[in-house]
Amino acid sequence: MIRLSISSSLVILLVMLVTACQSGKAQGVRQVNGEELKSLLQEEEVQLLDVRTPEEVAFGVIEGALVIDFYDPEFDSKLEELNKDQPIAVYCAAGGRSAKTANKLKETGFNVIYDLKGGMRGWIAEGRPVSKVKQR
Repeated sequence: MIRLSISSSLVILLVMLVTACQSGKAQGVRQVNGEELKSLLQEEEVQLLDVRTPEEVAFGVIEGALVIDFYDPEFDSKLEELNKDQPIAVYCAAGGRSAKTANKLKETGFNVIYDLKGGMRGWIAEGRPVSKVKQR
């Protein structure tokens, strides 16, 4: 009887931990692979947001991306300037910063948010094109 209670308690604890970890993800954020992102960019008016650092961006961007450095002190206020009524796709180098950004976007009122699975590394690994940043 005691073993059953301990086992039941462990199962309940495990379910609570898994649920808590998943709650950090913004609901309504859909992870997409490179093929899905390519289709979205061709078929819909999707804002494309690159949140990598200037050093990372120097190696190239996905065509049409708006770049806002995740570590820019004005990052949050720059996100506020984007069109909340238009779908947005976000990416970084590998997926960590874009997931955090997707959460921020959801909190600020964006309804349709796509997060590129694997970030720029995943995009390149799929053999997708990269554009060089134009010098201003």
